Amino acid sequence: MTRLNIRHRTTYRYREPVRLGPHRLMLRPRENRDVRLLSSSLETTPVASVSWTNDVFGNTVATAGFAGLSDGLVIESGAVVELFVSPWRAIDIAPSAARFPFFYSIEEQADLGALAVPQVFDASGRLADWARGFVRGAQTDTRALLEDMVSGVAAQIGYQSREAEGTQTPLQTIARGWGSCRDFAVLFVEAARCLGFGARIISGYLYNPDSAPLPEGSGPRGSAMGAGSTHAWAEIFLPGAGWITFDPTNRAIGGYNLIPLAVGRIMSQVMPMTGTFLGMTDAYLGMSVDVEVTP
Repeated sequence: MTRLNIRHRTTYRYREPVRLGPHRLMLRPRENRDVRLLSSSLETTPVASVSWTNDVFGNTVATAGFAGLSDGLVIESGAVVELFVSPWRAIDIAPSAARFPFFYSIEEQADLGALAVPQVFDASGRLADWARGFVRGAQTDTRALLEDMVSGVAAQIGYQSREAEGTQTPLQTIARGWGSCRDFAVLFVEAARCLGFGARIISGYLYNPDSAPLPEGSGPRGSAMGAGSTHAWAEIFLPGAGWITFDPTNRAIGGYNLIPLAVGRIMSQVMPMTGTFLGMTDAYLGMSVDVEVTP
């Protein structure tokens, strides 16, 4: 078990006072069998009125409303969590799904729904061809296929941190040969869907202590891309094993060092914060994000 303290501070700056619109915040860590939330906090400057709800995926959503004008906005969240994940957890895939291709049960197909259908337009079939390039033959070991895919994304695409809003399409990422963690996650998820896998996108945090290099085979030793900011990765649903974590940015399988905030079908559904303002078109000066995940 690992206990972690998370501090996440986002600062928006404006050239002149603007009227802040509602902001949608997904900053409360998502509890599951591997993550226990001990405490959480949320503060904003200027002070906001905050209402809480859950979305269709069960994510906790805070909506912050503001009164008056302001030339800046600071959103700071904190949390203490406990992780119970082993880096070496076995993936017990059902025999019926151990070899690819396989078929989900009728119930699984119904429940996965759009999560198993590509969400981007690929008229040329280039993304589907790229995904099929990882299939070794008529019958392929399912785990080996996904391991090759998660390694292949990191091997073929260069990592480039990007604080600017927006996500590249998978075809843009392949063509450009670079992307941020969210671009890696979208590419991996959409490629997996092209092969018929049920897949979803996760946003959250990555814990990477300097004194503890990643386990052999889990990513670049001694460093992890996406540390020090919010992170994005993917999950694939495998019969018998359930939702299994894949972090293509770091060539990692399993979420032993990942703290989820939100899960969703597409990236826009899991963004930690979104919002608007009313003011001059050139009023926005920029934003900065500071994330600390420490013991």
